[in-house]
Amino acid sequence: MEYRERRGPSSPVSVGEVYDVKIEDVGREGDGIARVEGFVVFVPNTKKGDNVRVRISKVSRRVGFGEVVPE
Repeated sequence: MEYRERRGPSSPVSVGEVYDVKIEDVGREGDGIARVEGFVVFVPNTKKGDNVRVRISKVSRRVGFGEVVPE
């Protein structure tokens, strides 16, 4: 029997990186929800349909958090 180390998929985003995203939905807490390569990013103070530039402020195993970058 072959042993393989099991790894979860790595996040496509990193803290400090900036992305142009579209807010696809709104979460229970009222934060906008965007996706970067399928990875969920919560963005406060946005609404569904917004196109915004966000800077990633925190990344966990399953989701990221971003802040809108003023233009």
